[in-house]
Amino acid sequence: MKVVLQKCKEAKVVVNDEIVGEIGRGFTLLVGFQEGDTEQSCDWMAEKIVHLRVFEDENEKMNRSLLDEVGSILSVSQFTLYGDCTKGRRPNFMKAARPAEAEALYDYFNKVLRDKGVQVATGIFGEMMDVSLVNEGPVTLILEK
Repeated sequence: MKVVLQKCKEAKVVVNDEIVGEIGRGFTLLVGFQEGDTEQSCDWMAEKIVHLRVFEDENEKMNRSLLDEVGSILSVSQFTLYGDCTKGRRPNFMKAARPAEAEALYDYFNKVLRDKGVQVATGIFGEMMDVSLVNEGPVTLILEK
């Protein structure tokens, strides 16, 4: 499982000219799954994300988590995170989980985040999406499990 996390001031995802997910301050997550990922991978990742201390405290130190800030998450499925570009000019996606498996894990991951008390907005799995955000910091992290 791989997540590209961006701390944001606001973010939204649009499908067919319609906003399907939108948040204020929090995290935009691009979420990808590979063959062999499990619900335990999702549990670990969700726990890591909600407790990651990347928000500034009163001393401008990164000491506060998403839960401390009562921030939101925009979660967007992103199978291209597992594109292998080492050979040729076209990415190979053989390591990415099959769509049915990835969708089930994606749904489970978002449920775990919600169960931790976080507001989670999403895109639509498998659709072409336009994602926009105002990256705060900028803070961008790549997390893998």
